Amino acid sequence: MSVNEWLAIGMLVGFFGLLMAGLPVALTLAVSGFVAGWFGFGPLLFNLVPARIYGVVTNYTLLAIPLFVFMGVMLEKSRLAEDLMEVVSHLAGSVRGGIGVGIILVGVIMGATTGIVGATVVTLGLLTLPALLKRGYDKGLACGAICASGTLGQIIPPSLVLILLADIMNESVGTLFAAAVIPGLMLAALFCLYILALGVFRPHMVPPVSVDERAAMGRAELMGKMLRVALPPFGLVLAVLGSIIAGVAAPTEAASMGALGSILVTALGRRLSWATLWATMTDTAKITAQMMFILICAQVFAIAFRGLGGEQLVHDAFDLLPGGQAAEIWFMLTIVFLLGFFIEWIEICYIAVPLFLPIFQAQNVDLVWIGMLVCVMLQTSFLTPPFGWALFFLRGVAPPEVKTGDIYRGVVPFIALQVAATVLVFLFPTLATWLPGAIGW
Repeated sequence: MSVNEWLAIGMLVGFFGLLMAGLPVALTLAVSGFVAGWFGFGPLLFNLVPARIYGVVTNYTLLAIPLFVFMGVMLEKSRLAEDLMEVVSHLAGSVRGGIGVGIILVGVIMGATTGIVGATVVTLGLLTLPALLKRGYDKGLACGAICASGTLGQIIPPSLVLILLADIMNESVGTLFAAAVIPGLMLAALFCLYILALGVFRPHMVPPVSVDERAAMGRAELMGKMLRVALPPFGLVLAVLGSIIAGVAAPTEAASMGALGSILVTALGRRLSWATLWATMTDTAKITAQMMFILICAQVFAIAFRGLGGEQLVHDAFDLLPGGQAAEIWFMLTIVFLLGFFIEWIEICYIAVPLFLPIFQAQNVDLVWIGMLVCVMLQTSFLTPPFGWALFFLRGVAPPEVKTGDIYRGVVPFIALQVAATVLVFLFPTLATWLPGAIGW
């Protein structure tokens, strides 16, 4: 190997070393890229950096990010999950595991409207975890269901993961949104089936709602509240996603309408105020700035790695793999899974995916299918210890009797289900490709 290729390997090692030392991810990307690139090429390599940064900050597609973030934060401030959980608790009835299934369904709705893992996990943790424990639910299962449902927003569109993957893979956002619908709902269905199966085989872990609690709200009152709670967010999601998938509006245009719609939904719920609007704008600015800073620093890393011959190293590593294309895909997914133990999805997207993408492009593999495989596997990065962010969020709001070990134990079955969903998408590519093809994307 050449000196530059050794520098590329050293850059990867240095990145993980700085990360384990506790430095912010954005800075580790920039520092490792600048140092390795300087030793390899001097200042010449970084003449490309301003142009790359300009390309990031002027990317029209990425303008959808702050708008979708605003929509999500505004709906989170409207306390949508609180109302939904009250309705779900009464609808669960006498079904064992009914409330657990309800939490997953709320996660689907929150994921499609807010898409913010931290907000969903924290909200569900505060609202449902003490109630689940009081009803006799297993601690691990309750924690696992809350964490898993909170991550669904990263695959169910409109998802920030899908927007970034569309930019990296040079695919249409609408195409990836359409491709993610079936895998996302399938993953939610697997979670629900697991909880219902526990209700059959281990009923003591998922007791039903008591008769007195179900009788506390009349049928007419329940139906009226369900319509008030469920229809506005469903209508908003259908309007946003439908306009994108149908080709009526670009993602950025639909996101702007979603942001406006979130204000209207919050106003209809009589929870809109200047304080809420200001808090939403502040949080949106913080989240967007954090994401864009990581994207900018990732450009330095990408330029240095590519300039030092890192892509050729990846090609050579793939050539050594036995088993052909299938082995190459699973090698990539394994790397994504392992990276999920240590770093967040946004870094995985901008580090791992660009390394492997040219190989599959050269083989004419359907990139929409590859994108969905990556997206489903990325779900595990939110749940895998020790750095799964959903675990941290829940730990911060869990009652004292819930130990960290309970949370880690509870997420293991849901991680296995996410891997199983990845296998299903791999074995049946039409799960990802049928809907985009059916609507003409």
